[in-house]
Amino acid sequence: MIVTSASDFRAEYSPQKYPPRHAATARGAFLVAPASTELAIESGQDNAYMASDTTIDLARACAQHDALALALGPDVPVALFAGRPDCPDGMFPNNVFATVRDRLIIGRMRHAVRQREARRDDIRRWFRDVLDYAELDLSQRDCVAELTGALVIDRARGIGYCGLSERCDLAGARAMHAAFGLRLSFAFPLARGEYHTNVVLAVLAGRAALLAPSGFADPADAEAIAAVYGNGAVLLDEAQKAAFAANAIALAPQRVWMSQRAAAALAPAQYLALARHGFAVGAVPLDEIEKAGGSLRCCVAEIF
Repeated sequence: MIVTSASDFRAEYSPQKYPPRHAATARGAFLVAPASTELAIESGQDNAYMASDTTIDLARACAQHDALALALGPDVPVALFAGRPDCPDGMFPNNVFATVRDRLIIGRMRHAVRQREARRDDIRRWFRDVLDYAELDLSQRDCVAELTGALVIDRARGIGYCGLSERCDLAGARAMHAAFGLRLSFAFPLARGEYHTNVVLAVLAGRAALLAPSGFADPADAEAIAAVYGNGAVLLDEAQKAAFAANAIALAPQRVWMSQRAAAALAPAQYLALARHGFAVGAVPLDEIEKAGGSLRCCVAEIF
């Protein structure tokens, strides 16, 4: 079922109807290394988080990315693919590639510079020939569907939260709902200027959520999602959102990862709220990578 209003979502959702019954966290992850000193100009058309009039210090970005891969290793096995200079946003693979058990999903990207990433045969072959995953390719569909950038999934409950923007339309939301085999999807408009849901919302192992209400066009939508997680809903202000505090991920049940900048933006009470729900905070510096308009969650493609 797909709903498009907070009232319909509240009417449909109940803890009894949607209990946690699936794996809440991934069994692996893959990253794609930075490979360009240039920013993706096309992506900057609708990504307000991207730095303007700057270039990437590639050596520094690669060093930070390597440190991220090493840091995540104790939580999940991590595979690393080489980047390509003609794909400057390639270090954010979760928008293009995502998985459910035994299936690789390929997204329908808005911009041509990112559509090139979807054609990477090496990543497709790795899933097909090494992991024996089937492939579900949305990249030629008549929609926009930027996977787990636009769609934040509560994997435990089978619920998807899909923010509508230039990077995802309703047809894309429907395509992803089917591709991920979700039980319930809530599609809602993001606030003007927001491009991806995963910079305003993170669901952490089905037990907690980081939400920035200012990133939602209608505050009632944020309130309806927060109600699912009760006192595990940690609300973020505008400055914390801008610091990428919602661009976080739990790859293991006891830890949430975010960038050092994001972690520094959290207040002590927010750390305590996460701790009450069993989460330590892991952080790595990613300021060079963040110039490209994404942060830690964007760098991590999950393998289920």
